[in-house]
Amino acid sequence: MANKRDYYEVLGVSKTASADEIKAAYRKLALQWHPDRWVSGTDAEKKNAEEKFKEAAEAYSVLSDPEKKARYDQFGFAGDQMGQGGFGGFGGGGFDFGGIDPFEIFSNLFGGGFSSRSQGRPAQQRGRDIMTSVKLTLEEIASGCEKEITLNRNRTCSECNGVGTRNPSDVKTCPTCHGSGQVRQVIGGGFFQQVQIQACPACHGTGKIVSNPCHKCGGTGLERVRETVKVKVPAGVEDGMQITVRGEGHSAGKGGVNGDLILVINELPHQNLRRDGQNLFYTKVISVTDAILGCEISVPCLDGNYTARIEPGTQSGTIVKLRGKGLPAVQGYGRGTGDLYVKILVWIPRKLSRSQKEKLESMRSEREFTPDPTREDKALFEKEQNIF
Repeated sequence: MANKRDYYEVLGVSKTASADEIKAAYRKLALQWHPDRWVSGTDAEKKNAEEKFKEAAEAYSVLSDPEKKARYDQFGFAGDQMGQGGFGGFGGGGFDFGGIDPFEIFSNLFGGGFSSRSQGRPAQQRGRDIMTSVKLTLEEIASGCEKEITLNRNRTCSECNGVGTRNPSDVKTCPTCHGSGQVRQVIGGGFFQQVQIQACPACHGTGKIVSNPCHKCGGTGLERVRETVKVKVPAGVEDGMQITVRGEGHSAGKGGVNGDLILVINELPHQNLRRDGQNLFYTKVISVTDAILGCEISVPCLDGNYTARIEPGTQSGTIVKLRGKGLPAVQGYGRGTGDLYVKILVWIPRKLSRSQKEKLESMRSEREFTPDPTREDKALFEKEQNIF
C-alpha cells in the first residue's frame, strides 16, 4: 500500500468535500486521462494516461460510496479487508473492481461518448484494408475523375453465404467461451486481483464452432474474388495523397465488417507543365526579335491552349502570371484555384550571316541598344544585382 496515493489527493479534494464536489473532480480527471484521448500519444504517454485514469476511477468508486468512504476515512487502505468486496484495485492488462471496471464507472457517469471496454465484448471483427495506387494525369487531377480499380479481395462465400458450412445445424456454440466470444483470465488475488478479457482462441471471437466446414471456403465464410470498383477522385489531389473508400477492402466474414480500400495517388509527369501545390509552371523560349518587338505566345493549359501577350522589350527571365489557370483546392481545403506562371527565356542565336552581323553592328552603338540602369530598366538592374 506504500506506493498508493491517498484517494482525496488523487481527486484533489478535501475530506469534507461533498458528493457533488467528488463527482466533479472525478469527471475532470476522467475526461483528461481517458485512454481514447491518448491513442496518438507515445507508448509512455499512453501508459501514464491509463494509470491516471484507473487511479481516478478507483478513488471515485470508494469516495462516492458512503459506506466505503466511511470505512476508508476511519481505517485508510486497511479498510480494504473489511466489508464485502473491499475497495478493490486495478492492475495493468485487466481490471477487477467488485464486478465494475473503470470504463464502466466512466460510462455510468457520462452516459457513453467514448469507446467502452466495460462490457467485455470483443471488438467486432473487421476485414483487412487493401492499399493500391492509381495513376492520374494533371488533366484528370484538374477536373476530378472516376477510376475503375480491379482488385482481388475476400468476399462472402457464395456456397455457404458466409456461414462457414452448408448446414446451419453444423454451427455449434463454442464450448470454450459458451458463445460469448471471449475468455476471462483472473490474475493475482485479494487487493491486486486483475481480470484479463480477450477474444476466445477456439472460435476467434465469433462464439461459434463449425463442425462440418464448407468445402469451398474451408469454414472461413470467405472466398477470393476478382472485382472492379468505381472510385470518384476529387479534383486537386496531389502525388502521395491517400483516398479511403469505406467498406471496399477485404470482408471479415461471419458478421464482421469490411475493411477499407486505400488509394495512393500517383501523379504522372506532364509533358510541359510542372506542379507546385496548386500552382503550375511553364517555360517559354522566344526569339530576341519577339522579345524586342513583342508578340503573342501559346501557353498549354489544362483546359486547352491559352494565348498570352508578350510586351515589347520583355527581358529574359520575365514571369507572366495567368490567374486561375492552376489547380483547384482538394474539396475546398485551401484557396480557390492556383495560377499558372510562365517564365520567358530569350533565345540568342550563336551564328549569324555577314549581313545580319552588319545590321546588328550598325545598331550596337545606338542609345536604345545600350544598357543604362538610370533609365526605365533601373528596377531590372537592381533585381539582377541582388541575385549576386
